[in-house]
Amino acid sequence: MTAIELQGLRKEFGDVVALDGVDLTVGEGEVFGFLGPNGAGKSTTINILLDFVRPTAGSAKVLGHDAQTASTVVRERIGVLPEGYDVYERLTGREHMAFVIDAKDADDDPEELLERAGIADAADRRASGYSKGMKQRLVLAMALVDDPDLLILDEPTTGLDPNGARQMRELIREESERGATIFFSSHILSQVESVCDTVGILQNGQLIAKDSVEGLREAASGGVTLWVTLEDPAGDASTVEDTVAELDGPTVARTDGDRVAINCKSDEKMDILDALNDAGVDVANFDTEDQSLEELFAAYTEQEVEA
Repeated sequence: MTAIELQGLRKEFGDVVALDGVDLTVGEGEVFGFLGPNGAGKSTTINILLDFVRPTAGSAKVLGHDAQTASTVVRERIGVLPEGYDVYERLTGREHMAFVIDAKDADDDPEELLERAGIADAADRRASGYSKGMKQRLVLAMALVDDPDLLILDEPTTGLDPNGARQMRELIREESERGATIFFSSHILSQVESVCDTVGILQNGQLIAKDSVEGLREAASGGVTLWVTLEDPAGDASTVEDTVAELDGPTVARTDGDRVAINCKSDEKMDILDALNDAGVDVANFDTEDQSLEELFAAYTEQEVEA
């Protein structure tokens, strides 16, 4: 069974088209990272999955149920950490947990869930005294009640310190090992790369790519970055850019001191080095590495490469 299935999903807000015919399938037990620049339509998609917004056309199914006509059934089986979350300032963390546990008719241990979220020591403090990060952890703990089949996390690490972000990644892995499906959006690409099975990239309301990170590398540019160390960076940096620009495919990604990063296919490395030599560039050293998700994201959204 698929956990999420979108077919021809379209959403219009007046003259603005937020989603334009999105087709997407997320398999049961998958960890799916949803990426896209601001305004791409990520939050609109999530709001449709949660039945906060109704689509103009198309359909959205969650755990086999229509997200709009069976929203009550869907909500019983999912946990949500929304981007625009809120808490009850007068209630303690423990009281928040008791409320959700009772609402779901579950038998979870509030202390255990707060411990997993990293705020067990603040269980009996009122939420009014919580920091932004602590409130986010509290809402996450609430999302974990009753072992949801699907976790929808919208920007789950925003407001968390590095240690909190690490704990979030560990929790996502634990939930995945339990068998839950994880669907989350994030602008912190390195965190998506570290936990995701599959990544989808949304741009201008359209899904322009969906694959594993490695699959995106292969589709975008062959998956490597050639780092070239220059003997004379001041004199040769511009020559490198001009020379690479004349080649069909490779692109200069960035310059870091005396090193230049060139995105290319694996079998293009020697052609690039030969071209630089012919142009009179003195290369002191070179090495290669897999492209980061940030570079792949730029390749798809800026250069409009299609998967």
